[in-house]
Amino acid sequence: MNPSANASASGNAQAKERRRRRIRALSVVAGILLVLFLIFVIGRPKAVPADFGEAVRGPMRVTLDEEGETRVRDRYRVSAPLAGRVLRIELEPGDAVVAGETVLATFQPSEPGLLDARSLAEAEGRVRAAESSLGLARAERDRAEAQLRFAEAELDRQRTLAEEEIVSRERLDSAELAADTQREAKRAADFAVRTARHDLEVAKARLVQGRRGAGGGATSTAPITITSPVDGVVLRRLRESETVVPAGEALLEVADPARLEIVSDFLSTDAVRIEPGLEVLIEQWGGDRSLHGEVRRVEPSGFTKVSALGVEEQRVNVIIDFDDPRDAWSRLGDGFRVEVRVVVWQEDEVLKIPTSALFRDTEGAWAVYRVEGGVASITSVEVGRRNGLEAQVLSGLGEGDRVVVHPSDDVVDGSPVAAR
Repeated sequence: MNPSANASASGNAQAKERRRRRIRALSVVAGILLVLFLIFVIGRPKAVPADFGEAVRGPMRVTLDEEGETRVRDRYRVSAPLAGRVLRIELEPGDAVVAGETVLATFQPSEPGLLDARSLAEAEGRVRAAESSLGLARAERDRAEAQLRFAEAELDRQRTLAEEEIVSRERLDSAELAADTQREAKRAADFAVRTARHDLEVAKARLVQGRRGAGGGATSTAPITITSPVDGVVLRRLRESETVVPAGEALLEVADPARLEIVSDFLSTDAVRIEPGLEVLIEQWGGDRSLHGEVRRVEPSGFTKVSALGVEEQRVNVIIDFDDPRDAWSRLGDGFRVEVRVVVWQEDEVLKIPTSALFRDTEGAWAVYRVEGGVASITSVEVGRRNGLEAQVLSGLGEGDRVVVHPSDDVVDGSPVAAR
């Protein structure tokens, strides 16, 4: 047998054996790697589904929201001046009335009783008091007219100076506000004069009837007509059919519907943050858009009110005027429900995030879960103003940073998260 052939065959066998060993070793290594990979995949924490928000820049406002009710600013309740019979009142709620012309009710006085000297003196005193009230109202009207002339002259001067850029825009706005305020004061003074004149007529009517009864002469059965004390409409008809009524019985309510305001009672803790002149958004009034108003007055006295849950709360009335033209809210009347949002703070450019992303960390500071690379990490933030939906971020986040909103208990520091 050829020795060289035997050596070649032996070398080939050894080479095949080495290849088999190498394949077996690679197979074992591949199996181990596969097992390790499966362990890694199975043991790796799953991403927690979550909702994401983003830190963005934009306008933000903080409002105090509450329900409100409309009401006329000057309400006149017409009553019977004397005991007697009032004839049927034909006017309907909503009918227009003219001051001093429209007859609201026709009144047939009853037979007057005998009055003693003291009763007559009291009736005469009421007439004199009504005359004094009328004189005071006229003096107030004259004073309001003088102040209005001064305010309008000052407004003209400020406009001239503003055109020459001598005074600031704020001075001009202040002069315009003063003129508008004096116009309203003059209007209120006119109403006060009409009311005082009406009270004087009622006092004189009582005195005339008392003198006739005391004198024992024949009493006049001529009916008394009661005219409207103000231009406006009939709000309520308290008496309709002909009936006998005592003196002072309420018959009608009249008012000017153009002089409408809103009254809303806020918690006293919120009312201290409201000042006259603040902007107000008027919503849920039935129209297709929000109306605008302005706080005119925060009443200085509060009152106790029981909430729907039976909790006693201290409330304060806030009076709001409409800023929009009359045509925008002409469908509103006295006693209509609205929702008001008083703007206590607003900025045009702030960094903000959803309020639902905020939570308190272990030290009681504000924090969020910032998402970076699919991983949530606790990040402390400094928060400024907040409302029900957004919060102002002063530090801790940058524009475009993503945060987890409404984080569940499964979201912890370092856990992977994915969009729900």
